[in-house]
Amino acid sequence: MASFCDAGVNLFSNQFDADRAEVIERAKQHAVQQLLLISSDLPESALNLAFCQNHSGVFCTAGVHPHQAAGVPSDWVQQLRPLLNEPAVVAVGECGLDFNRDFSPRNTQLQVFEQQLQLASELQKPVYLHERDAFADQLALLRAYPGITGVAHCFTGNKAQLTAYLDLGLLIGITGWLCDERRNQELTEAIQYLPLDRILLETDAPYLLPRTLAAKPKNRRNEPAFISEIASYLAALKQLSLAQVAEQTSLNFSRVFRLMEHRDGL
Repeated sequence: MASFCDAGVNLFSNQFDADRAEVIERAKQHAVQQLLLISSDLPESALNLAFCQNHSGVFCTAGVHPHQAAGVPSDWVQQLRPLLNEPAVVAVGECGLDFNRDFSPRNTQLQVFEQQLQLASELQKPVYLHERDAFADQLALLRAYPGITGVAHCFTGNKAQLTAYLDLGLLIGITGWLCDERRNQELTEAIQYLPLDRILLETDAPYLLPRTLAAKPKNRRNEPAFISEIASYLAALKQLSLAQVAEQTSLNFSRVFRLMEHRDGL
């Protein structure tokens, strides 16, 4: 049976407050072997880390999302550094730039993002990247840190953007956005140029419920148990078997987050 790794779960979203343990159990029942929990600020990083330390097969990021950049304390880098040294913390982020919503001033976003790139470079950690309407600025900063590894989380861009990320050595996170016929045209085209060994599967739960899911939950909430829907859609696009997609994306997960020694599942 094919097994999957979900490289993007917002487990401490309030949408999971009533049944967090059941969500993990359903993921396990649906052949999800490992999870990556996404952190958006220092408190969520600490919550995710504590959860990982009590559950096998679960890892997390630690960092500051661009939306939260304006709210960091003066000593945020000093607080973040020890979190990044924890074995369960496998990437810096979610970090990057968001010039669409501008919840934080752009100059602050740039500063906080670059400081996280510096940490990632220093500590030899991959980055977990967010970008919206800020591609040129994001690319310029990434190019200033050669050797940075990581993943472009929830990639929704075009072929040119994909190629630029691939040239940097990044992996590409594919979510249920791919399953949305209303807005997946550019992504569907770009997928044809995306090698299987550079793809990670992500639900971004509780967001981005795949529209192609036959039995949608009444609450319209996404969760890791639905990762196979994204994998199936991707397999059909690339004319591959579901088993091929599951196996290679799981290997990619282990490789980019340096988990080859961590074989334990959920």
